[in-house]
This record gives sequence, structure tokens and C-alpha cells, in this order.
Amino acid sequence: MSKPTESSRQYKYYDFVLVAFVVVLLCSNLIGPAKIAQVDLPLVGLVTFGAGVLFFPISYLFGDIMTEVYGFKRDRRAVWAGFGALAFASLMALVVVNLPPAPFWADRQDAIETVFGNTWRIVLASLIAFWCGSFANSVVLAKMKISTQGRWLWSRTIGSTLVGEFIDSALFYTIAFWGIMTTEQLITVTLTQYILKTSWEVLATPLTYWIVRRLKQAEQEDYFDKDTRFTPFSVKV
Repeated sequence: MSKPTESSRQYKYYDFVLVAFVVVLLCSNLIGPAKIAQVDLPLVGLVTFGAGVLFFPISYLFGDIMTEVYGFKRDRRAVWAGFGALAFASLMALVVVNLPPAPFWADRQDAIETVFGNTWRIVLASLIAFWCGSFANSVVLAKMKISTQGRWLWSRTIGSTLVGEFIDSALFYTIAFWGIMTTEQLITVTLTQYILKTSWEVLATPLTYWIVRRLKQAEQEDYFDKDTRFTPFSVKV
């Protein structure tokens, strides 16, 4: 019997990780933006943020896990799945919001528009920022894994997130709010979100270590992208 090729190999848990990634991504982009929260932190004071920032970084955690265990190409496949899901959810929200409400539902239309009625700039910003940030995160982690010879997992999960989240935050707030916020406000909001997201990743490092270790053992896989062509424009594995 011939040995399975890289593209034909079947994994026990990859599909579950991919689905979890897409679910977190959709929820953090659809439910999270519906509320702006404010908390009073010791030594920091009042911090205002979109509620989705608490959960969106989990998608980067899953991205790190997929690249670390299964390699860039399988994470790339997950990113495209997430992009497609976000695009469809945005289209569905646009259609649902703009459908004429039934007379007995008319008094609820404002609430529907508030929760799901994102402008085209917000939708475009979300899609572009996610796509660019996620791929940057995966490429950095994969290349760092080779350069560190698989050691110091913490350095590449945190390092890749610093790069990916910076690109994500900078692109999203610039595309979504340029001309609406002042430059100073734009920089402040972007840096605040960036710090919150990357801090989450640092705190989640022990959890990332545990999941990665268990998956590597279960899948008998620890992929190194030594001959990988790092193009985002493919879904092949």
C-alpha cells in the first residue's frame, strides 16, 4: 500500500478546529460589534471597547494552532472558509435589514438595523482586515517555526499575533473610520484595540501550549513549511 500523500492525509480533529475557527470569527464579527462596553481597570481607568474584541483574538489562537500543527496550507484553507462565511453573513445581513418589515414588526426595525445594519465601509474593512491579518499571522508563524527549529512556541504565537493583529487593526479602523474620526482618535482607538487583542494572546499562551501538545500527539503531526509556497491565492493542501 502506498503512503498517503500530504494532500490526501486525513486528520482526526482538523475539521473540528476549522469549524471552531469559523464560528468564533462569525460570532465576534456579528454579535460583538453590537455593543460598546466600558470597564474601569485598576491603574488604567475607564477603557471603552467593542465587545467583540474579547472574542475575536480567539480566531488568531485557532490560526496559530492550525499553522503550528497542520501547516500554512491547511490554515490558508481555513482562512478562505472564514472569509467566505463572513462575506455570506454580510450579504445576508444586508438583505434581511433592507427587506420591508411586516406591519406588526415595524416597531422592531430600528433594533434590527442597529444590530445588523453595518455600513458598506464596516463590511469592507472587516473582510480586508481579516484576510490580510490572518494570512500575515500564518506566514510569520510558519517561517518562525523553521527559523527556531520548532522551539520556543511562545515566541512565534505571540510574534505572529503582534504582526497579524497590527495589520488587522490598522486596516480595519483606517478603512472604516478615516474621515469620520480625527487622526488622533483613529490612532488612539487602533492602539487600544491592538493592545487588548495582543494582551489576550499573551494570557492565552498556556492554553495554546496545551491544545497544540494534545493535537500533535493525537494527529501524530508537527508540520514544518520548508517547501511551502506562501501564496494566499489558493485553497489546495
